[in-house]
Amino acid sequence: MITIYHNPHWGSSRNALAVAEDAGVEYQVILYIKEPPNEATLKKIVSGLEDPVEDLVRKDSKFKKLELNPDDFVNNPQKVVEILVKHKQLLQRPVIVNGDKAIIGRPKDRIADFIS
Repeated sequence: MITIYHNPHWGSSRNALAVAEDAGVEYQVILYIKEPPNEATLKKIVSGLEDPVEDLVRKDSKFKKLELNPDDFVNNPQKVVEILVKHKQLLQRPVIVNGDKAIIGRPKDRIADFIS
């Protein structure tokens, strides 16, 4: 079962759903703003992430407003988990989990290979 951490307001996230639908795979959608992953789930995602762990944190205007420093969590899975537990909206989207592996679904070309 594929799990997609999704935010329907963003095209990249909607693209992930479309790719999964086109591939005909079974998937579940988690609206991570309404149902944020807890610490244990984030640790599992981080441990299987095929991307650099720091990429899981969005560096957007909220990130800047919080005065976070990306150097504080480069190659530091525990710090990434701490940030995302406190600030769920900083979770990069979409995050796609397939078994014990995970990717950030950007660019969308990566998704089809990952879920098949």
